Amino acid sequence: MKIIIAPDKFKNSLTGLQFCNAVEAGFKTIFPNADILKLPLADGGDGTIDVVNFYLKGTIVKVRVNNPFFQPIEASYLYSENSKTAFIEMAEASGVKLLEQHEFDCKNATTLGTGEMILDAINKGATKIILGIGGSATNDCGIGMAVALGYRFLDKNREEIKPIGANLSQITSIDFAGVHPKLKSIQFQVACDVTNPLYGENGATYVYGAQKGASQIDIEMLDKGLEDFSKIIKKTFGVEAQLVKGAGAAGGMGIASKVFLNGALESGIQLVKHLANFDAHIEDADWIITGEGKLDSQTFLGKTIQGVIASANAKNIRVAAFCGAIDLDKNSIKKFGIDYSDAVLKHSKNLDDAMQNGFDYVKIMAAKFANTLS
Repeated sequence: MKIIIAPDKFKNSLTGLQFCNAVEAGFKTIFPNADILKLPLADGGDGTIDVVNFYLKGTIVKVRVNNPFFQPIEASYLYSENSKTAFIEMAEASGVKLLEQHEFDCKNATTLGTGEMILDAINKGATKIILGIGGSATNDCGIGMAVALGYRFLDKNREEIKPIGANLSQITSIDFAGVHPKLKSIQFQVACDVTNPLYGENGATYVYGAQKGASQIDIEMLDKGLEDFSKIIKKTFGVEAQLVKGAGAAGGMGIASKVFLNGALESGIQLVKHLANFDAHIEDADWIITGEGKLDSQTFLGKTIQGVIASANAKNIRVAAFCGAIDLDKNSIKKFGIDYSDAVLKHSKNLDDAMQNGFDYVKIMAAKFANTLS
């Protein structure tokens, strides 16, 4: 019997690999000779770096860069010397996680530090860079990142502007003369799980600006900046930014990744599945056991379990889901393509017990599931 274990983490309870180990231990109490393959996954959110490193087997690189307000900080990214691949999360240098709530001010924030991490990886010899663009504090359409890589953004007097969102409307041209010579030869894959256009009522600023510290006046100004800058993008690159799905991700980093890095925008789970060579590994499996903290309607909007089900369905493999909690009825679960489900909260005394003893409960759940197959 071939069993694939492919979960996301249980936030604040179990890592993906701990889940894998718990399921393996429980399942093997019933089927000691089962062929079990552990393929932990992630959807681009918190903890993705640990899952990526499971496959890349890289090392953590620390580098001094600029935070969203041009102050020096130490940021980290992952680098595999063997595969010449870097995994960079923009939140490390340009994220809200670096700021206190009262400091949020996206109109004056920059992605410069993200560009500096990319530059460091290029100088280390990276030929492929995986960029996660969640959790940003910025709305500068990626011009800060581009400045770090040698682009210059000029106003009508051919003066270089400071790369922040508040200055986007001042840009009249882009100077490529100093762009890093190796940039064109780097393959960029960009984890992008939102589909927002660049500007307008569903765009970067109107949807996310307020939570990044923008007032209503700021939002109107920043949205106009993105619209004005989209004309410069069209003139310079021939790309209609507003038609690019996900252009508005991370304050415009979606479109920036495409035009400045020639990056391919992918969902986080698809990107991690590619890295894991997931579809090849699951060939001929009898079951895939997946899981995440909570199974609910949000699960099927680009989360890990949805990605697992898509691959399983294509190969007619049955799916079991072990979750912390389940907030769907049996019919909905079946309709989404899950053949067996169980929740830690069905076994634990309470939520605290579930969080603290998740490993033991998942092990029990796996043994119970295996019993149904014996």
